[in-house]
Amino acid sequence: MSDQSAKPESGVFIADASGTQCRSLRVWPAVLLAGLMLAARFGPGLFEGGASSYWMVAIFGPLLCCLLILIWWLTVSRATWRERLSGLIGIAAALALTLLLAHPTMSWPRPGTTYLMLPMGMFAFVLPAIFLRKRHPLVRTGAALACALAGFGFSVLLRSEGMTGAYKLDAHWRWSPTAESRMLARRQPDAAGRTNNASSGKTAESDVLKHTDSLAHPEWPGFRGSDRAGRVVGPRISTNWTVNPPEQLWKIRVGPAWSSFAVAGQQLFTQEQRGPMETVVCYNADTGREIWKREIETRLDDPLGGPGPRATPTLADSGLFVTGPTGTFMRLNPLTGEVVWKQDLTMVAHRKVPMWGFAASPLLTGGLAIVYAGGPADKGLLAFDAVSGALRWSAASPTDSYASPQLNTILGEPVVVMFSNDGLLLVDLATGRERLKYDWKFPQYRALQPCVIEDNALLLTTPMNAGTRCIRIAKANERWAAEELWTSRNLKSDFTDLVAYQGYAYGNDAGIWTCIDLKTGERKWKGGRYGKGQAVLVESSRLLLIAAEDGQVAVVLAEPNGYTEAGSFKALEGKTWNHPVLVGDRLYLRNAQEAAAYKLHLAEQSVAKNRLETE
Repeated sequence: MSDQSAKPESGVFIADASGTQCRSLRVWPAVLLAGLMLAARFGPGLFEGGASSYWMVAIFGPLLCCLLILIWWLTVSRATWRERLSGLIGIAAALALTLLLAHPTMSWPRPGTTYLMLPMGMFAFVLPAIFLRKRHPLVRTGAALACALAGFGFSVLLRSEGMTGAYKLDAHWRWSPTAESRMLARRQPDAAGRTNNASSGKTAESDVLKHTDSLAHPEWPGFRGSDRAGRVVGPRISTNWTVNPPEQLWKIRVGPAWSSFAVAGQQLFTQEQRGPMETVVCYNADTGREIWKREIETRLDDPLGGPGPRATPTLADSGLFVTGPTGTFMRLNPLTGEVVWKQDLTMVAHRKVPMWGFAASPLLTGGLAIVYAGGPADKGLLAFDAVSGALRWSAASPTDSYASPQLNTILGEPVVVMFSNDGLLLVDLATGRERLKYDWKFPQYRALQPCVIEDNALLLTTPMNAGTRCIRIAKANERWAAEELWTSRNLKSDFTDLVAYQGYAYGNDAGIWTCIDLKTGERKWKGGRYGKGQAVLVESSRLLLIAAEDGQVAVVLAEPNGYTEAGSFKALEGKTWNHPVLVGDRLYLRNAQEAAAYKLHLAEQSVAKNRLETE
């Protein structure tokens, strides 16, 4: 028998015509690592609470397996040293070529590389090595490198729009237009020099008095309402959406942002990103037409959350106060968009732009515009004069937070409440003097509002798997102190704010809506998958209006006895993390690509309508 026709014996075969013998590859470590890679990527999503652990396991698990596969190849694979060197150089070359050709949103160190490109390339490399382990080194190594190039190279066809609420890559074909580009195309100036779908930006003189009065008494002055609790008292809403579905009044394309709305009369205020321009926009609440816009040439491109602003404008003291994601903090004239004063938070707080941008919605109280900046020393919480923009006081809160300051009455005293990665901070409104610092450190991020449930008790929520904690505050000899009442992992909100009502809290627990008892933290019920959507509580109707992550809107009974969804409808297209706003019978919604207004039927109207139809 010739050398060329020799067959493997005892794991050895003739590799070439010269008679050089090479062993079959040792593949059991590769099989194990390939299986672990698949388990790490897809396993967490199969279990309750999997979304909370997805970030660590589903991203860093496959990356670790990629490194271990490379170590296997170079050390214990039984490949020849020529194969090992060729494989290493080939993998590096394939990855470098892919990174060179990839869309910028898929480049290193963005999630497209870590989540998709590297795992696909290394998984594709190891499969031929396993199945062709007994073949000629040139065949098995060549096939492995060809598959690795294909695995890496698939990412060249894609672009990323960040991550979903379950921490999965939001990937799209590279050549498909983005929602932002479609919006910008529709707003290109026409032949007459006007902007499509926009008015001239001038407010009619006859409307000035009407707008001025509504601005003095805004129905929804800012982020999550007047007290940042995400609730309204009324009206009573009809839940029979089969017979009386919400009526769409208008729907428009908007630029990307996770901002919500401030509402005053017929004016809606929000923030958007329009290409290179960070934009504050005033829309007509009845028609959705643009009244005015204020643009600043700057852009935040966050590889996880996507581009654009995070904060919501605040209406107060006849001004519109705005926090931009790159640090612009300013007061605008809400009638015209004219800049009254402007500050740069990076300069005032002596810090760089946070990982996910400045996200704190301004708090207006006592003639002060208060914003969280997270600077070193005493430049964490900043209070500016609402009229002049001069810095009045600052307080230490040096770690990052994506929450917003809020005003609450604790133990009968008004205090500014701020929640950061270090824990809870209460400061005196007039001076910024620290009244209480409650340590509950969390190394990842906090992006949720503390919830006051009694005069001396608060709920603190934390992302991922840390859960929710209830604390009680007491005062002795003018010193404030806090004690933990309970900590529950039955409500793990991540970045979805909860609402509290009549002794119970309702919120998102790892992707499933949940009710817990405020006395004990024990779960009452769990049901309804709305992703990382946000809700507003309608107290008079005992209802939760939930804007789900997929653009659905659902009404869920705010009852502790069990989960009941009374109705739902598709309101928006695209990923929706923005807080909904309810003013009277008008529901205002937006996400990173659309905004819409819907008229809800009221319970009294539904009864009257049914009576007329019966008669």
